[in-house]
Amino acid sequence: MAEKRVSPRRTTADARGDVVVLLIGMRINRFRAVHQWLPVMLAMFRMLADLKKEPERGLLSRVLLTASPRSYYVVQYWESKEKLYAYASAPDAFHHRAWARINRLERAGKVRGHVGIWHETYVVPEGGYEAVYGDMPAFGLAAAHGEVPLERRGRYAKERFAWRS
Repeated sequence: MAEKRVSPRRTTADARGDVVVLLIGMRINRFRAVHQWLPVMLAMFRMLADLKKEPERGLLSRVLLTASPRSYYVVQYWESKEKLYAYASAPDAFHHRAWARINRLERAGKVRGHVGIWHETYVVPEGGYEAVYGDMPAFGLAAAHGEVPLERRGRYAKERFAWRS
């Protein structure tokens, strides 16, 4: 795997306009119910792989994280809420099939209590976000929107919050 280039300076994200962030994840409620939670985890990896192959769907970048041995989630950055909605409801996308299956299992009472799933979506208006990265490869918001030298947007957070495109 190619190593990401580390920027030996302070940078900030080159985001302009609204930023769309989706947090989506799962919680393993019963470790022994592998047959219940493993398909959920594998479905998330499949969706991310499909989205990487189809950049026109609007996923700009993602970061895989863990909160504990039970909780896993993905921070996703999208071009727009419209593209996120379109992907979530697209009949040709794997997400549609996976979500339909989960809903069927849930209605039948076959997944209750074994695995938790969740998501939160944020549309953050310009002026409602800022970022700083020191000696880092492009990460998070900067991986999604590019990065610029910190001085271009302001040395202090209050200056970066006040910046407008």
